[in-house]
Amino acid sequence: MKSTQQGKETKKPPSPRPRLARYWRVAVLANIKERGKPLPPDVPPDAGADYDYIETIDHIRAAIETDGHTTVFIPADSNLPYALREVQPDICFNIAEGLGGDAREAQTPALLELLKIPYTGSRVLANAISLDKTLTKRIWRDRNLPVAPFQEFTFGDEPLRPELEKHFPLFVKPAREGTGMGVDQHAIVNNPAELRERANYIIRTYQQPALVEIFLPGREFTVGVLGRPDAARYSRHPTWYEKDGFHRFPILELDSSRSVTPGVYGIEAKAQSVGAEGAPGYICPANIEPELEKKLQHLALRAHITLGALDVSRTDIRLDAEGNPRLLEINTLPGLTPDYSDLCLMANAQGISYADLILEILYLGASRWGMIPPREPAMIPRRRSSGH
Repeated sequence: MKSTQQGKETKKPPSPRPRLARYWRVAVLANIKERGKPLPPDVPPDAGADYDYIETIDHIRAAIETDGHTTVFIPADSNLPYALREVQPDICFNIAEGLGGDAREAQTPALLELLKIPYTGSRVLANAISLDKTLTKRIWRDRNLPVAPFQEFTFGDEPLRPELEKHFPLFVKPAREGTGMGVDQHAIVNNPAELRERANYIIRTYQQPALVEIFLPGREFTVGVLGRPDAARYSRHPTWYEKDGFHRFPILELDSSRSVTPGVYGIEAKAQSVGAEGAPGYICPANIEPELEKKLQHLALRAHITLGALDVSRTDIRLDAEGNPRLLEINTLPGLTPDYSDLCLMANAQGISYADLILEILYLGASRWGMIPPREPAMIPRRRSSGH
């Protein structure tokens, strides 16, 4: 009987979904924003804007637990090394922004590398570079990716480069912040005096250089990327991926014309709930020509690969006065608040559930650390032409 039963088992078709050897203990790592807590007097007025509320952590944990794993939240503060030793997670779902400094988003990945703990998303170098908008633009420019002319001001009194001085208005923002920090209506400057005033304000307030670039008056988009060349071998949804291993989300257009900061997608606009008065319009899929859609997705993928980002990212792109797309910045730790964060809105527009999005990021990360067995190439379902 035993040999017959074994024979029957060998004839069963293999499961199309990679099987885990066991369920995992997953630690969600993040910095938490506390409602109503006053800011210290020596920090910018929007300090901590890129931190997450505890409700987002709860949503991520619930999504992970739908597939049988156990979760724990560990704040990414100065106690993190000791908490990791105590909890001993199998893998960390990392959305930690860091505690300060010019490469703070790389702090948690660097610690996890040091402790040899698997984690999700981009590794140390990509997270360090992507937060530095000036360095990111230099790399993209050197790889012939389109960026607007720019200049970094370290002291505030540097001579303005010729390619900028005749192209007012200009746009001024902190060189090493995210989530629209330091960006409001005053970010647009119309003459040298306004430029000097704003650059000095940024340098003084944020204790970092000011990035100055030509103001781009055209439409603004954000473009999400998921996957890597071997993603389909580990994915729960291999049909999501193109032949190159990447999934293109539908493009999201950000219409700031009706926001509290018209024409500027800054911190005040981003703080508004989707659909609320004063919030930007979030149009997904964007109403654009197929040629522009293809171009934007191509640029976002090249931006992702050029910086060495892994598994997931979101790239912001704006059109110039002639309608040409220019790369603004890349987010290697895109927000994951359901029905609010840009990447989640893209997934919603494509019919991808929040749980599936979170688990896909988790399993892509886990597969890099040998935690998921790969499918044989012959067992990878082909992508449907009408699929995701």
